[in-house]
Amino acid sequence: MSKPQMKMVLVTPEIPYNTGAIGRTCVALELELILIHPLGFSLDEKSVKRAGTDYWKHVQLSEYDTWESFLKTRLPPRDSLFFFEVNGAQSVFEPDYPEDAYLVFGCESKGLPPEILEGLDDRVFNVPMRSSLVRSLNLANTATAVVYQALRTQLGG
Repeated sequence: MSKPQMKMVLVTPEIPYNTGAIGRTCVALELELILIHPLGFSLDEKSVKRAGTDYWKHVQLSEYDTWESFLKTRLPPRDSLFFFEVNGAQSVFEPDYPEDAYLVFGCESKGLPPEILEGLDDRVFNVPMRSSLVRSLNLANTATAVVYQALRTQLGG
């Protein structure tokens, strides 16, 4: 039996550079990257590969046509799902993340669709920002900050 593995999930990402950068982080941390379609770009675009540099070929990548097909195929336990939104009621620093956590991020312009978050308020987290001048953080930066926080105990930090 394989060891539980944390996963990064991007729901309908729009910007290839962000997906490439997140893919590179996934390679560095040996995490699976799950993409939920539709994507706002083609995975064979140079910009995805450029952001992931020569690491993109090493990304452990899974793709699903819809959020529903992802849920039906993967059957993730509710307590393993962690959603990240600007308006999340809880801080990214609060939970203890299990080894098999699914870290779920929405698209750059709209975040996660409300229907995905319905009834899951206790599973929605935010990355705190001190300044009211910033509406949100870049997706790749947010995902990287979140995954390192989630892995802090597993990485010995």
